[in-house]
Amino acid sequence: MRDPAHTKSVGLLLGGALCWSLAGLLFKHVEWSGLAAAGGRGLIAGLFLLAVSWRSLRFTWSPLQLAAAAAYAACTILFTLANKMTTAANAILLQYTAPVWIALLGAWFLGERATRADWFTIAAVFGGLALFFYEGIQLNSIAGLLVALASGVGFAVMTLLMRKQKDGSPLESIILGNLLGFLIGLPALMSAPALPATGWVALLLLGTVQLGLAYLLYAKAIKHVTALEAVLIPVAEPLLNPLWVLLAFGERPGRFALLGGAIVLGAVTLRAVAGLRALRPAP
Repeated sequence: MRDPAHTKSVGLLLGGALCWSLAGLLFKHVEWSGLAAAGGRGLIAGLFLLAVSWRSLRFTWSPLQLAAAAAYAACTILFTLANKMTTAANAILLQYTAPVWIALLGAWFLGERATRADWFTIAAVFGGLALFFYEGIQLNSIAGLLVALASGVGFAVMTLLMRKQKDGSPLESIILGNLLGFLIGLPALMSAPALPATGWVALLLLGTVQLGLAYLLYAKAIKHVTALEAVLIPVAEPLLNPLWVLLAFGERPGRFALLGGAIVLGAVTLRAVAGLRALRPAP
């Protein structure tokens, strides 16, 4: 028998990746600066999560809960800024260096040691993403590249800290992180231009679905998967992102993109299947 909680959590991670993948399409309709967009999205996401889970929330204000919130805010804001400072390909590729940091730190911080198969999966995923975004990768902005890399570190630290709270409720850290992101982006929001109706709809979807619902699923899943699985399985997100752009705007991926996507999906699928087979309920 497989562990049903782990199997369900893999599905939740894939559902979260599906929600995350809407970012590229929706942000095209929000003509604000990176900080303003991140702040507005954070406020909506925070209020959404409070509304749907207020009965079960438990804010302890512990150092672990607050640190996870700060790492979450850093991850989301830095990624939004990176998309404004460099290409989307650079931003996504460097954010998904997160598995490397988790593999290096997971054994020390969580006691979750990366296996040889994990390192092979990380190498295959990173190589596949590099092929997938080959045409969009540019060394055009050192500052943008550093911000994108910092976003990847933030993603890794957030995941490690949320996994550390697996016996509690990591959702509170996400809510606090969203509200912190709003406060950081508030000055930019106050000077942002008015949005048309389509912009407000896109911002609302960014907060409720692309961020709020995605992290609601993520917080439930991370209790039953390793920190490394929590960043490797959702790696389908950057592959789905261009799919929505293709359907909406007709931008077709090239041969390298198709090959890279196949490598990433193959590696992640094999890793997920191996994890499902390896985990069995305790007797």
